[in-house]
Amino acid sequence: MSLKDIIQNESIEDVLTLLAPNSDYRKLDRLYTYTRFEAITSGELSLTFDELFRKGILQDHNGEIIKDPNWKEPKFVTEQKYDFK
Repeated sequence: MSLKDIIQNESIEDVLTLLAPNSDYRKLDRLYTYTRFEAITSGELSLTFDELFRKGILQDHNGEIIKDPNWKEPKFVTEQKYDFK
C-alpha cells in the first residue's frame, strides 16, 4: 500500500497524527491536494490540524511540529494495517 492509499482510506486526524511530526504543513497540504482535494476545499485539513494542537496531540516547538505528551500512534499503525517498509 502507498501513502496515497493511507490518505484516501484513513481519517485526516489519524494521517496528520502520524505524519505531521515529520513534515511541514505545506507538504501535507500538497499530499492532500493531489489525493483528497475535498479535504482542502472544505477546510477540513486545516481545521483538523488546528484541533490536534488544541487536543495536545501536536505542539509547535520553535516552528517545528513535535509530538505532544498526548500523542499516540493511530490505530491503523498499531494494527499494522499497512506495510511501512
